Amino acid sequence: MTVEAPCPTPQSPAWVPPGVYEPQQDTWLLARALRRERLAPGADALDLGTGTGALALEAARLGARVTAVDISWRAVLAARVNALLSRQSISVRRGDLTSAVPGRSFDLVVSNPPYVPSPGLTAPRGAARAWDAGWDGRVLLDRICDAATTLLRPGGVLLVVHSALCGVEDTLARLTGAGLSATVTDRAEVPYGRVLRSRLSWLHQRGLTADDMVEELVVIRAVRT
Repeated sequence: MTVEAPCPTPQSPAWVPPGVYEPQQDTWLLARALRRERLAPGADALDLGTGTGALALEAARLGARVTAVDISWRAVLAARVNALLSRQSISVRRGDLTSAVPGRSFDLVVSNPPYVPSPGLTAPRGAARAWDAGWDGRVLLDRICDAATTLLRPGGVLLVVHSALCGVEDTLARLTGAGLSATVTDRAEVPYGRVLRSRLSWLHQRGLTADDMVEELVVIRAVRT
């Protein structure tokens, strides 16, 4: 279904330090999808690339036992501080995606990973790590898709949000190929942000964007059967 991206709520993280991704339309679109999940009390949830902890805190409010992971020390600190300020209990670990939770599996995995296509040939540094994701925007997306089968318990759900610029069908095919049942559950169109506007010429050259300056965001839900 196509929906309007929800606006930030009073439950937005209280502290967003410099260099940590500030929750915006993609975060709130994924949060809406998360709120539709019927989590059993005490279900184990994992937030990959937690940033400020917005999605981890949303899962905690729904009654899940939440582990949040980020490679950025600033993000880890932000998520811990925001958990304290919101009086929610989450476990925050620093690590590169699944390396922070070796051998563990979960009932729910949520992720708003970096997904913006980037012309750079080197790994992003600083704040850009929160959005730059390689030539096709799939550096982290593909890793998450490939890890989903082992991260999820039988019946477990993966919710991931990203831009249509990096290939919705590619994500669906990768998840399906891994043995999961995957569908698009939410779509929203939002104006290009600062980063995409700065790359318009390059995006045009690659045929990735039209002249309407509107980006489509999607939430993909995959279930391990």
